[in-house]
Amino acid sequence: MKTPKPILLDGGMGRELKRVGAPFRQPEWSALALIEAPETVVEVHRRFVASGCDIITTNNYAVVPFHLGDARFELEGEALSELAARLAREAATGDVRVAGSLPPLSGSYRPDLYDVERAATLYPRIIAAMAPHVDLWIAETVSCLDEAGAICAALTARDKPLWLSFTVDDALDNGARLRSGESIESACALAQQHKVDTVLFNCSVPEAIGAAIALVQQLDTDLSAYGGYANAFTPRPKDTEANAVTAALRDEITPTAYADMVMQWVDYGARVVGGCCGVGPDHIAALRTRLG
Repeated sequence: MKTPKPILLDGGMGRELKRVGAPFRQPEWSALALIEAPETVVEVHRRFVASGCDIITTNNYAVVPFHLGDARFELEGEALSELAARLAREAATGDVRVAGSLPPLSGSYRPDLYDVERAATLYPRIIAAMAPHVDLWIAETVSCLDEAGAICAALTARDKPLWLSFTVDDALDNGARLRSGESIESACALAQQHKVDTVLFNCSVPEAIGAAIALVQQLDTDLSAYGGYANAFTPRPKDTEANAVTAALRDEITPTAYADMVMQWVDYGARVVGGCCGVGPDHIAALRTRLG
């Protein structure tokens, strides 16, 4: 039987929004375009659709109290989450599917800040707002097992697929591990325990994503699919404060160079690939050409 082509995700929304001139600043990050210029969100989604991706992800990564503040999230969080999902659905033409982002609630790369009790109240609100417009869920940049467990608990009545996407330590000084220090093996085990059949890795440098995917290939799991979507950032120091600065991008990660890296993941068995922060439509188009 012929192996199906890998599923191709889109790339990072934030940097592409900035590139097309959308309003963009800290702390709101990519949420600011939803608030002040939603037409730019549709434009960027359509650029990724034109690049050949199979799935676009909703632009609500920063629609959380960490970026908006508690007061603004209480007033606008659910409406902005719904808007993000509706705009993605508007842009998804043909067979392109919409993935609803379940973002980190306490900032990227900060497992030490994660609050499981708060997650239990916030995730159901985000999910309910977006559910009418999305085809599946992607829990993005998950940095610890508690975070993954909270997301799975919020989606116990699951009528759409849930994909868990973990962020891994860029350094690789102790091998591929989550940013919490927990193992890739334990992340896959948790996913299987909660009947999540697709595990991904995202928002880490391509070298770290590749190491995590290579490790999953060696594990004895029942996962239906695994893969990843890397950022184009310079490696992040362990003491990086989320939302503190706009990270520098690596000039050497050209569309061709990124496609070369991702095709190595496909050789490791990756069935879902794409891009994260700093990976734009040109990168995705190069991947579409290589994947066929």
